[in-house]
Amino acid sequence: MERSPLLASHQARGARLAARPEAPEHAAPLLFGDVPAEYRAGRERCALLDASDRGRVRVTGADAADFLHRLLANHVRSLRPGEGNANLLLSPKGKVLFDFELARHAEHFELSTPPGRAASLVAALERYHFAEKLTIADTSADHAPLECLGPQSSSVVGRLVEVPPELAPFGWKALAWDGRPLFLQAVAGGALRLDAGAQHVERLWDALRDAGATPAGLVARDSLRIEAGRALSGVDVDENVYPQEAGLDGAFALDKGCYVGQEVVAKIDTYGGLNKRLLPLRVDHSDPVARGTPLVLVEEGERRELGLVTSWAYSFALDTGLVLAYVKRQHQEAGTTFELGTSGARATVVQPPL
Repeated sequence: MERSPLLASHQARGARLAARPEAPEHAAPLLFGDVPAEYRAGRERCALLDASDRGRVRVTGADAADFLHRLLANHVRSLRPGEGNANLLLSPKGKVLFDFELARHAEHFELSTPPGRAASLVAALERYHFAEKLTIADTSADHAPLECLGPQSSSVVGRLVEVPPELAPFGWKALAWDGRPLFLQAVAGGALRLDAGAQHVERLWDALRDAGATPAGLVARDSLRIEAGRALSGVDVDENVYPQEAGLDGAFALDKGCYVGQEVVAKIDTYGGLNKRLLPLRVDHSDPVARGTPLVLVEEGERRELGLVTSWAYSFALDTGLVLAYVKRQHQEAGTTFELGTSGARATVVQPPL
């Protein structure tokens, strides 16, 4: 769905809505009322996240596997139905244009995109589509996933359907729930993504909540992901970033043939030369830090900007603010401390996960 079909229901139940940082034109629950409880659910039990405004692109046809394998940064042809991966479409300069999860079906591929990105990905793929026998379609209207995050997620989801114990990272399974099809995929951070379609997403939300999942908003989500050091598309990752800089190592392959940007990615792996890397830094206060705030190293009276903040959250694990920032090489060791712009506040590199 271009917009979450659950927004009216969330508001009726007292959720506070806000713009998604990764897609400001999209609204999402900021919190449901008890942020510490939402955070603890993600750490200790099962947090339920509304991801129903994600996009989806379907690629179908005899040449679909070869076409995608030639373009995308991770493997495609070697995947079997029921398998998938995190994947990227890079620029010729090796920087990230699109990141998404890919699932291989028997006769097509599905690419689940961050909110608001499906139409742009379709257009980007079509630019490479010439005589290949395939069709590329935006099927976001039928895509309304929910995500369960936390160590008890499998148990909670298992009260609705049988969760395959052998489900590999980014693997998926087509199941039946309440008389209708249910798509289940393992995604980043150990989360489970469930999709029963837009018409049934509210019923699925209620069923997961009744099974023990705790609804969680953006505040808890960002605390959990920044503590884990996970980049967010559109916030920490954009067309100015190499995948290695953003820690997206699992989304590209060094052992496959040519793809768009492959030469640059391989050269970085072989010779190094990354100028910056995304790292978490502990802040000495709990007030929000604006995206774009520079990290300044002060030595012998000289001020040098050596990094840039991309995300902020309150860290319950540290009981203070935590940011993700791109930090220049030779200044990335844990314990390195910077000033945050001219605010007088300080931020210190820490090691994820927290």
